[in-house]
This record gives sequence, C-alpha cells and structure tokens, in this order.
Amino acid sequence: MGLTRQMHAGFDETDRSRPVHDGRDKPVIMLVHGMWSRPHVWDNFRQFLEARNYRVVAPTLRHHDGAPGAMPHPELGTMSLVDYLADLASEIGRLGGKPLVIGHSMGGLLAHMLAARGLARAVIGLAPAQNAGVINHDVRSAWIFRREFMKSRFWAIPQLPTFKAMQYGVLNRLAPREQEELYASLQPESGRAMFEIGMWYFDSKRTTWINPDDVACPMLFMTGTEDKLTPLWLTQRLAEPYGTQLRVEALKGHAHWLPAESGWERIAERCVRFFEKDAPEMARQMVPETARAIGQLAPAR
Repeated sequence: MGLTRQMHAGFDETDRSRPVHDGRDKPVIMLVHGMWSRPHVWDNFRQFLEARNYRVVAPTLRHHDGAPGAMPHPELGTMSLVDYLADLASEIGRLGGKPLVIGHSMGGLLAHMLAARGLARAVIGLAPAQNAGVINHDVRSAWIFRREFMKSRFWAIPQLPTFKAMQYGVLNRLAPREQEELYASLQPESGRAMFEIGMWYFDSKRTTWINPDDVACPMLFMTGTEDKLTPLWLTQRLAEPYGTQLRVEALKGHAHWLPAESGWERIAERCVRFFEKDAPEMARQMVPETARAIGQLAPAR
C-alpha cells in the first residue's frame, strides 16, 4: 500500500475522533445514480437512510433532468465523465465537508473517481462500472450494447438500449411490471461516457484511469451473482490493487439494479453497517501504518 494513500486516509483527524454516526449530527451521504437514470432510482435508499438520521443528497447528473420520453438535451451525447465529476465536486464543495458516497453502476465508477480526488470520506459501489485497466470481456455485457456500439459515431450521440436488451441484462431480477415501469422512466445516456467506460483503451484522454495510490478512503463494492452487465468477476478485478482497503461482497441472487430489486433493504442496511462500523475501523488501521512509516507515534485509539 502506497505511503501517499496512507497519509491521506479518508477520515480526517476530526473524523477519527468520533464514530461516523453518533446520533448527535446528520452525516451526509451522497447517492450517485448511473447510466440512463435520475435521482428517483434512489427513492428507496433515501427514505431508508433519512429514517436513520442521515442527511441525503442525490444530485442529478448533467442533462439527466429531462422528462421520460422527451427529446434528450442536445449536448447530452457528448458529455464526459469529467463533466459529471466536476458537477459532483461542486456539489461536495457546497456541503462543507467530504460526504460518504454510494454510487450505482456508472455512479459507482464516479464514486471511485471522487475517492481518487480526495473528495469522499468512504465509498460504496453497487455493481460499479470498470475503470481503465480492466476489460469487461463478458459476452453478456456485449450483447446488451450490441445495437448501440454498431451505430455510426455512437460516442457522440445519446444512447438507450432496447427494452429487450435491458430486460435481459440490466433489469433481469425485477418483476415484469417493474421492468416496464422502470424502463419507461429512463432516459438516454451520453455516448461519450459509454465510450470512456467500455472502450477506455481507445480513449486518448485517459478519462477513467485511476492511480490506486490516490485513493485514500475505505471502500466496499457489492455486486450481484446474477449481474450480466457488471459481473462479479469484474468487480473482483477492480479490487485487486487495493488489498484490505477495498472489500468486495457478492450479493447472492441479485442482478444489476440493486437500488430497487427485491431485498434492497438488506443492501441498504449493509451500507449503513459499513459506514458506521467497518469503515472507521479500516481507517484506524490505515493511520498507525502511516505513523510508523514516517517515524511518528500512532494516534490513540
């Protein structure tokens, strides 16, 4: 584990002196939605977390505020993950401190990127999309996007897979009626963002490259065993550079749409438990290692 990462452990000195949530304040959790989504996909999680005395913020990614079925914003197709990240960073700047972050799918990648910029106190990725250096060669994922990647200049236009494709590989653990209702609420996604994630090896701007030594906070990634879009093996590959700083947990019987699948409550409860128990302990373990490395006394526990 790199010294730089240890010396900037994600819980700052005031964070380490108290639990994440001691009942006297309202810690902030930022919920970051993924492709084709809007903040409404977090409705279940928002209510669950607010009932446990968390302050919840769920930003709308740039140009994702259109009505379902409406024409997408003319600039949506060329939006980069860098644009989304800049907006999230601005939102964090208005919070007055680093939030706890939960991201879903592309939002999980954005949460990962926020961590690499020192903007997150702890991160949870639900079915996180891959960053550069890890190739998703799963044929099931390729089938979902087969139509989109065949379009001329797909990287410059808004994209939304067909209902059949989403039903197969993204919404496959939802009931048929839920699939129809959710799909009707979705909107196209930036072709540029899809390119930066799925074809990072052609991206000259290296948008999704992350230096693991820049990630300085505890992280947890959770992926369903039935996920065809971001399969479990892919999540395990993402975790390889981090050792004990990043935990990966398999969600048996779950697929990709974790914020709304049956059993989402257990996932939300696990998120709370990670933030309140696991993440503080992981952060404390990082601090003594740093102190020894630079010849200082470790902070009192």
